[in-house]
Amino acid sequence: MDDIAVGPLDLAARVDDALAVQALAFGLTDDEMAIRRPIVLRHLQCPGARALGATTPAGRLIGFIYGMPNDRAHWWSGVVEPYLRAQQLAHWLDDAFVITELHVHPAHQHRGIGRRLITELTDGTTRPRSILSALDTESPARALYHSLGYQDLARRVLFPSAPTPYAVMGAPLPLLRR
Repeated sequence: MDDIAVGPLDLAARVDDALAVQALAFGLTDDEMAIRRPIVLRHLQCPGARALGATTPAGRLIGFIYGMPNDRAHWWSGVVEPYLRAQQLAHWLDDAFVITELHVHPAHQHRGIGRRLITELTDGTTRPRSILSALDTESPARALYHSLGYQDLARRVLFPSAPTPYAVMGAPLPLLRR
């Protein structure tokens, strides 16, 4: 992992590279990638949006993360709010930094790159907490989030057009370290 550099990423300039990583890591089709491209570019226009990338010495992007301060007017917040309200946890949407996407190329997973990306991104915010959504299955990603201090806030969250339920997770910042 010492040969992988983690640092600021001009995600708008490298959106296609990032989506290629996401497609491999998350199993996206070309059609799904085409839908996500304008969404990523729109997210980057939000105040406080930040991105980090993980690159090889040759400059190949093998991981990325981006997020932004939560805005209750955003689509994601509107979808998860009723689930959080049902758990009396809607306050987690206030003053939170949302991890929008975190993906590492499958050939580079389980090497601590995702951990570095998420801790460095959240270390750069003044918000007191972070929230995210992840597929509601026992997975390496959810194990990583739990190890960083994220707790399940709501489970079986359904997003429009997503057949698989998600879990909404939250953690106080800074995230836990090993």
